[in-house]
Amino acid sequence: MKAIVQDIYGTADVLGLREVPRPVPGEREVLVRVRAAGVDQGVWHLMTGLPYLIRLFGFGLMKPKVPVRGREVAGVVEAVGAGVTRFDVGDGVFGTSEGSFAEYVCAKEDRLARKPRNLTYEEAAVAPISGVTALQAVRDAGEVTVGQKVLVIGAAGGVGSFAVQIAKAFGAAVTGVCSTGTVDLVRELGADAVVDYTRELFPAGGTLYDVIVDTAGNRPLSLLRRVLAPRGTLVIVGGESGGKLTGGFERSLGASLVSLFSRQKLKGLVSKETHLDLEALTSLIEAGSVKPVVDRIYPLAEAPAAVRDLREGRNRGKVAITV
Repeated sequence: MKAIVQDIYGTADVLGLREVPRPVPGEREVLVRVRAAGVDQGVWHLMTGLPYLIRLFGFGLMKPKVPVRGREVAGVVEAVGAGVTRFDVGDGVFGTSEGSFAEYVCAKEDRLARKPRNLTYEEAAVAPISGVTALQAVRDAGEVTVGQKVLVIGAAGGVGSFAVQIAKAFGAAVTGVCSTGTVDLVRELGADAVVDYTRELFPAGGTLYDVIVDTAGNRPLSLLRRVLAPRGTLVIVGGESGGKLTGGFERSLGASLVSLFSRQKLKGLVSKETHLDLEALTSLIEAGSVKPVVDRIYPLAEAPAAVRDLREGRNRGKVAITV
C-alpha cells in the first residue's frame, strides 16, 4: 500500500510517499480503508520530534517509533480483529490511529465511532482530534452552561472553530478572537462578537468572561486573568509558543500553580480521544450544531505540503488529505 513515511525527525522534507506492507488488525483492532485523513498540529510535532518532551512519551528518542504519519482518519472498515464487537466490514467510521496518511490503517476499536451521516469523509477526517479537544475544553474543563460569556482565542483555527460552535450549542454567548482575514468565518460559525487581534486584544467595555478557551498560547496569563470573571475558568489548549524542550507546556503548569492561590480556575487541557466523545461529537454534528471547517483538501502525495502549509498558518480551520 502507499503511505507517507519518514525515517528521521525533521521538516516536511523528510516525508515521502512509499510502498509499505498493509497492516493486519490485532485483537480489538479494526483495519480501515482510509478515505481521508486530517492534518493537525500533532502531526508536525511527531514529524519534527519537537518539543523534545514528546520523545520521552514513547514516540521515539532518536527517530519516530511509528514511521507513517497522520493521526486523524475517516474511512470504511475493511476487516476486524478478534474481540471487535462494535463494527462490521463495510461500516463508515472516523476516529484516531497512528499512521493515517496511508491507504490502510489499523485503529483500536475504542478510538473509532461511526461516521456522521451528514459529513463527507474529508469533513469527518478533520473532526476527531480538534473536535474532541474542543468538546473536552468547553464541556469538561470549562463546564460551559447556558447564558455564560465565553471567549475563544484562536477562533478560526482547528480547535477554536469547533469550540465556538460547541459553546454556542451549549447556550453560551461567544466572542471569538481571530485575525483580520478570518473575521467573517468566525461570524459564520455563530460567534456573537468577533475581535480582530491585529486591532485590539479584547473587546472594549470591560467585559469579563465566565470561560476563556485559549488555543493560541501566546498571551500572558496576567493579561487573560484581567478579562476573566473573579470565579471564571481559563482553559489552555496546547501551546505552540514555547521552546524546543517543552514547547510551551510549562504555561499550563504555571496556570495550575497560580490557580492554587486564586478563586479563578486556570487549567491546562490534556485531551484524549474516546469513542464516547466521538459519539457525543457526532450527535452535535448530526443535529446541525457543529460543522467542521475544511479549508483545503490535498491528495496523499501532497501530504508534506499540507503539513507545511498548516504549520505556516496558510489555512483556516482544518485541512484534509484525500486517499
